[in-house]
Amino acid sequence: MEPTVHIGQRSIRGTSADGVRAFRGIPYAAAPTGAHRFEPPRPAEWTGEFDARNFGPTAPQASTTGMPDLTAIVGTGWTPGDDYLSLNIWTPQDADCLPVMVFVHGGAFTSGSGSAPGYDGTVFAKSGVVLVTINYRIGVPGFLHLPGVPDNRGLRDQIAALEWVREHIAAFGGNPDAVTIFGESAGGLSVGALLAAAPAGLFRRAISQSGGAAHALTTAQAEVVTAAFANQFGTDAFAQIPDEALAKAATQLRATPLNLAVDGVRDPLMGLSAFGPVIDGDLLTEQPVAAVRAGAAADIDVLVGSNSDEMNLYLVALSAPETTESALQAAASTLHPDPAALIEHYRAAGRGTTPGEVLAAIGTDYMFAVPTARLADAHAPQPGGTWRYEFAWRSPAFEGRLGACHGLELPFVFGNVGRVDYGALGIPDDDSVRELAERMHASWVAFARDGDPGWPRYTPENPVVQRIDTEWTTTTTADGPERALWTGVRG
Repeated sequence: MEPTVHIGQRSIRGTSADGVRAFRGIPYAAAPTGAHRFEPPRPAEWTGEFDARNFGPTAPQASTTGMPDLTAIVGTGWTPGDDYLSLNIWTPQDADCLPVMVFVHGGAFTSGSGSAPGYDGTVFAKSGVVLVTINYRIGVPGFLHLPGVPDNRGLRDQIAALEWVREHIAAFGGNPDAVTIFGESAGGLSVGALLAAAPAGLFRRAISQSGGAAHALTTAQAEVVTAAFANQFGTDAFAQIPDEALAKAATQLRATPLNLAVDGVRDPLMGLSAFGPVIDGDLLTEQPVAAVRAGAAADIDVLVGSNSDEMNLYLVALSAPETTESALQAAASTLHPDPAALIEHYRAAGRGTTPGEVLAAIGTDYMFAVPTARLADAHAPQPGGTWRYEFAWRSPAFEGRLGACHGLELPFVFGNVGRVDYGALGIPDDDSVRELAERMHASWVAFARDGDPGWPRYTPENPVVQRIDTEWTTTTTADGPERALWTGVRG
């Protein structure tokens, strides 16, 4: 029998299998079309019974065909349709006041969806969690800085989704007072921004995977991106431009990154995306990490971490050209005021021998590890607990060169090793990998349920980092001396 959940005068029909109920594609906000494409989210307008047996549309974006197979975590691209501000729910058959986890997908703020195969929430539901994944506006509709309309529309969508969860998740067996938000990559950056921007009471705990909270663009940097689109489309025509054209243009910006070093401020996104949260003076008045340091998320329990070899996804899996010594020096000069010393220190620390390996280590730290450490340091003095991890298990893919790359922790967090084909990530289905997945998934569930992932807190006096590999170890010296060179370089 197909399950039906009632919320007020409306009902939602889903599916049931193996003790887990699933409800897919539920609109949490009205379709952002026409004059509303660049406006704040509005309440969902559907009435009667909603058929939630299948996934709904996804946010406008380019196709992922022709790329290495990362379908499991980025999806297949755009599924057209107006009602893409939607969410998906997996919940146990007899759920009652269970902890809730809300996942924010990644994709450089230009791609991805909550319906990607790797985000199937069945294992979370079987672990006693009500799992929610969401879609939000990305690219131009979500994050382009435009005159006369609010910035950070994608973040506002995420807040609207959390407000929907707060109001309705009890009907699905979830506890609205025990919500944990978690996200990876752009989703992890979103979690960092939400720590600063979301209204109080929408979530109790937060997990930032490969994110941090120091990646918001200044208005001047955002205006560089706006100018690039205005040069292509004209200054007053955005509302009339088809979604296909905007999505294609957003993807092209990733192929030829803009120079976002403006007014002495370095590009916080390192050229990996032209889109991200904007310091708009409204939702965000400063870098989120500064707001956290000042107590914006003082009572929230926070778990943060990154992977050992984040940039290998871009420099190995995505078939980037071989890095020459001159290319390494040029890239380092965009990130640091003393690129020669930076390169020398990374080599001395054993962080690579070839130019490509050194660039991967520098990029991993600039974009992911250092911002993660700074978010942990900013939150650690607050009343809410702080925990930090480093995911170090290395994929055997690409003759072992992929390593612990960006996104590799996701199959383990969701417990879907052996259930989903992760393609280019190259995850073998063997006993040791399954055991690692079971343990890591259980840690995320324990954090959502009890506020403790199973290792000591990260504190100013005892900065414990859990190193997650086939063997789990803890260290208080996760940040080598080469990372000290970033002091004063980023917020």
